[in-house]
Amino acid sequence: MTTITDVATLAGVSIATASKALNGRSKVRAETLQRVLRAAEQLSYQPNALAQSLISGQTRTVGLLTSDSVGRFGIPVLLGAEDAFGTGEMAVLLCDARGDPVREQHYIRTLLARRVDGIIVVGESTDPRPSISRDLAVPVVYAYGPSEDPQDVSFTPDDVGGARIAVQHLVSIGRRHIAHIAGPTHYQAAQDRAVGTLAALEEAGIMLAGGQVHFGAWSQRWGRQAAETVLATDPTVDAVFCGSDQIAAGFVEAVRERGRRVPDDIAVVGYDNWEVLSTENRPPLTTIDMNLEVLGRTAAQYLFAAIDGRVALGVHRMPCSLTVRESTVSR
Repeated sequence: MTTITDVATLAGVSIATASKALNGRSKVRAETLQRVLRAAEQLSYQPNALAQSLISGQTRTVGLLTSDSVGRFGIPVLLGAEDAFGTGEMAVLLCDARGDPVREQHYIRTLLARRVDGIIVVGESTDPRPSISRDLAVPVVYAYGPSEDPQDVSFTPDDVGGARIAVQHLVSIGRRHIAHIAGPTHYQAAQDRAVGTLAALEEAGIMLAGGQVHFGAWSQRWGRQAAETVLATDPTVDAVFCGSDQIAAGFVEAVRERGRRVPDDIAVVGYDNWEVLSTENRPPLTTIDMNLEVLGRTAAQYLFAAIDGRVALGVHRMPCSLTVRESTVSR
């Protein structure tokens, strides 16, 4: 195995100078730096990770702790975070607590025993979750599901803003009788999307069709059931914003069976941009994308900053975007 002594010998410098040049922690003359780097490349030198960690006090290892046993939202966040860690040459240890607090504590102890430099906690929903940061000696960043502690750093989708974008799109294409079918009332995401919907309608000077938000489940079955209620309550409905793509898919199926055309008679917007469903639906769904990979990548970048001693406390709400397909705009 090539050692730093070999690199120093080939470059004609001392071991200390070679170490400074390769670690980039001290200023070395440009000519000397290039000579050391050429020697390292020629010898295919790989730094000793253990030695580097002893010098720097960092293991270049981070933990990703998730509670999303289904992976529907957690996986895109994890992919974005891993992408950033790979760019930063950080090793990643992934732990799936499966929503079990006992298992989560076991994995926290395991990650600390492996001397990780920091941890990203990925939630299974946007509901605030208990903090794990208070007694830990390493920085923690929360992604998707924010921490209950405002002194922690959290990144979560801006669901209020996402709902506003959805309604503004429906208004922009001339719809004036807009209903909203939401998820369960006890989910923060469902409440936030309802708030955004009502705010956007008020700004446009439009009343909510039917006079109320229809709360239910995150399912196609609920979408089908809600279609009956919406059409019975207000037959003039010409647009519906659904709190998830599953709800939207069920709604489209039900109104089509009743002879209504989408989008000609009723325009439909979903939420999540779950492409397995949104692109395969008939017609494909216009939907709100939470940009979860970007969220995960941003959380990882902030963890880098926290490891270096720079913090940005509080909940950071990440912008959502609109993906337009044929459920609102005919080709």
